[in-house]
Amino acid sequence: MYEICLIPGDGIGQEVVPAARRVLEGTGLPFEFVTAEAGWATFERLGTSVPAGTLERIKASHATLAGAFTSPKKSVPGHFGAIRYLRRELDLFANLRPAKSRPVPKGFPGVDMLMVRENTQGLYVAQERRYDDVAIADAVITRQASVRIAKVALEQAQMRRRKLAVIHKANVLPLTTGLFLETVMEVARDYPEVECYDIIVDAAATKLVRDPESFDVLVTTNLFGDILSDLMAGLVGGLGLAPSANLGAQHAIFEPVHGSAPDIAGRGVANPTAAILTAAMLLEYLGERAWAERIDRAVDAVLASGPLTADLGGDASTEAFTDAVVAALAD
Repeated sequence: MYEICLIPGDGIGQEVVPAARRVLEGTGLPFEFVTAEAGWATFERLGTSVPAGTLERIKASHATLAGAFTSPKKSVPGHFGAIRYLRRELDLFANLRPAKSRPVPKGFPGVDMLMVRENTQGLYVAQERRYDDVAIADAVITRQASVRIAKVALEQAQMRRRKLAVIHKANVLPLTTGLFLETVMEVARDYPEVECYDIIVDAAATKLVRDPESFDVLVTTNLFGDILSDLMAGLVGGLGLAPSANLGAQHAIFEPVHGSAPDIAGRGVANPTAAILTAAMLLEYLGERAWAERIDRAVDAVLASGPLTADLGGDASTEAFTDAVVAALAD
């Protein structure tokens, strides 16, 4: 029996997480689902974005599937973003964001790559201060964190096409991203079967747009990984198709890359593809690779034949699209 913690979160998370649950249930695997809360709405009601009970449910579960979390654009006293808090508290140091071509309009063909993003350091340590009209933010890079994310990236590359791009800005930031680059290349010596090369982040952005099929696995620091993985999603159809995983040594939280989309929340029109593909990543983490692959194929079948949600040019509801994936999974 797999115990799965569900955290719908904010906005369309309340719609796409139930859709992903239906697909998981469609596998017939033995699941026990528990629901917990986190996010902006939780903060407004309770004064914390992640209650202690939620943290305990995550720790007691085999894996967690989250929806979307709203973050305000301005500093709010006492608020800390739910997913950043969870990454830090549970030491979810590896963020995996695949980008794969799908049979959808405006997607690049031949793309199949994976971003491995260091998930706990960089500028996202949120050590900021302001002195009148001057604001300063610290970026933290450590050898220990760089070693462990390097190992994850190299192990992922071993299972794929054995190519790893190390993305950095060491020409401008030699002490921070320079340490990251130096450490990853040192670790790579223990993986001689992987072709490991470095590329400056702005050159990587250009190459992603012009020659995305040349990439296999990419590894980089927190901020660069966050930005470039959204670019990667854009290449294959948009954030509505982008899954991700937050992995640590003991716990894992899976969440679609898209935000809470308050403009369409509650209307039943959100695209659940990213959440469904995220559920497939959860299954792979649990060792259920065959079912993960079946979900991936079922999603592609529906994307190829319809019905499609509005962001992909169709008019299907969240429920109708999910119905079609569940039916395809049963075929």
